[in-house]
Amino acid sequence: MLGSLSVEEIMISDVDVLGRSAGARTVARTLREGDVGAVIVDGDPRGIVTQTDVVDLLASGRDAAAVSASEMMSSPLVTIAPDATIEDAVREMAHHGVERLVVTEAEEIVGVVTTGEVSYYVPKLVPGRPEERGESDPRIGVSYAEEGWEFEHEDRETRGEIDVGDRVRFTKQIDDADVRAFAEASGDTNRLHLDESYAARTRFGGRIVHGLLAAGLISAALARIPGLTIYLSQDLSFREPVDVGETVTAICEFVKSLGADRYRLTTRLYGADGEVAIDGTATVMMLSVPA
Repeated sequence: MLGSLSVEEIMISDVDVLGRSAGARTVARTLREGDVGAVIVDGDPRGIVTQTDVVDLLASGRDAAAVSASEMMSSPLVTIAPDATIEDAVREMAHHGVERLVVTEAEEIVGVVTTGEVSYYVPKLVPGRPEERGESDPRIGVSYAEEGWEFEHEDRETRGEIDVGDRVRFTKQIDDADVRAFAEASGDTNRLHLDESYAARTRFGGRIVHGLLAAGLISAALARIPGLTIYLSQDLSFREPVDVGETVTAICEFVKSLGADRYRLTTRLYGADGEVAIDGTATVMMLSVPA
């Protein structure tokens, strides 16, 4: 499932807007009190004043009381429609060399999207979990299990609702059949994963699991969280190899709420020896299960 989001879903809708005649001190006070990086200047033409513009004004030695927002602002605004995709926003930012886009609809300012919001979903929106099959279990987000699979959801007294501090854990042995099925499905037939005599002569001393197959247990853990889990981004650092036949455990912890049902997680895969094999972070969207 592709987590393709629109600008409207990630934009900041509470935008600070001032008139062109507002003084530099008013601009600075608005930036400080709103804890924002820029304010929009409405009028003809429209513009934007950033914290950097205020610093530049002070450094120039000009009298701030005599400078208006229209004299400080950059214009014209670089705008984007609310129904544009995040990829569109990235392209516009790169093309114009800006860190903020003003979101407009029918010429009305409805929000701002910055590199901060976009960074949660860059470099790429990626698929979430595999297709479900069989009879569904309402307690978890996956509809089937096999003998030997272990799952645990550490709920921090939120009565089934996901919240910061929650952890999910999934344990499974990755056996020869898994490795060969993954090689066939993906086309990754590297002999290191399939040929024991070849792998024995490498630095690993034997066959190891495909890195992305092992990382798939992180997705498997998230798929078992109550509700509908949509992957938005995932970064991975491969620390230790996983041997074919090894039992590994994926642990994902919700560490930050990003708003709009989005969360930042730490994602780790532990080998049988307890060492971290894969380390990383992910951004997911948690939705209610559709009727």
